[in-house]
Amino acid sequence: MSETENVSFSPELDSFIKEWKEKPGNLIMVLHKIQEEQGYISKAAAMEASRRLNVPLARVYGVMTFYHFFKTTQPGKNKISVCLGTACYLKGGQDLIDQCKTVLNLGKDDVVTEDGLFSVEPVRCIGCCGLAPVISVNGDVYGKLVKSQIPEIIAKYKNS
Repeated sequence: MSETENVSFSPELDSFIKEWKEKPGNLIMVLHKIQEEQGYISKAAAMEASRRLNVPLARVYGVMTFYHFFKTTQPGKNKISVCLGTACYLKGGQDLIDQCKTVLNLGKDDVVTEDGLFSVEPVRCIGCCGLAPVISVNGDVYGKLVKSQIPEIIAKYKNS
């Protein structure tokens, strides 16, 4: 399905939208629910939210782009989150992002590999400051890392 085609929401999401349609703050709540269900917010989903909530599409995109939590690109099957909180940043978090992108042949602005197997994104904090620097792959946390460990970690997930 192309991103501009109609999107179908689950019965749970349909019900959620009906419940929130007239409440203050409905747009943010609906966008959170869409992303929770689909992993990101596609163009089609944004258009459908705009239609159902009767808000301009520009407002939907304004909210989606203002809050960094909302993703407009479908994440890879394996989600690599690299912590850039203060402790991780100071101990080499950016080097870990750069190494992940190098290993996965991602360009500077690329987030998802061409095959859709991996996505790499910075996050503000994973909550493991004592293990800095830290990455998380699909919720599995790896701490006290150096760049040379990244290829081995990524290799664990290549055939998953």
